[in-house]
Amino acid sequence: MKIQPFHLAIPVSDLEQCRKFYKETLGCGEGRSSEHWVDFNFFGHQLVIHYKAPEDNPSAHSNPVDGKDVPVPHFGVVLKWDVFQEFSKLLKAKGVNFVIEPYIRFEGEVGEQATMFFKDPCGNALEFKAFKNMDQLFAS
Repeated sequence: MKIQPFHLAIPVSDLEQCRKFYKETLGCGEGRSSEHWVDFNFFGHQLVIHYKAPEDNPSAHSNPVDGKDVPVPHFGVVLKWDVFQEFSKLLKAKGVNFVIEPYIRFEGEVGEQATMFFKDPCGNALEFKAFKNMDQLFAS
């Protein structure tokens, strides 16, 4: 089956700050927009940020993975290995504050992957990962 682009819509409490983050920090091309939402080309997928007033009591959840607190919920994309390496260097150079610094999981094992987590300016958690062997994306 051919993988098709996905569509994801997320809430943000500061539309302009997040617009700048996705456009300038992550390098996503901007598409259509209004005063309440903005479309982005998120690595070949459609991401739409929608304005939503901030909540009084936002809750942050995480699950332990490899001794690290993985934020839940989160979203992101799987990149090619070399693209991940360059992208993580770019994010470090831009001063992105990582929730989980880029690291290698399952090194030398089935499913070896690079992963990193960070949040957008409104607290949406993003994960970017890359598999050493892309054929192992769904390996168990």
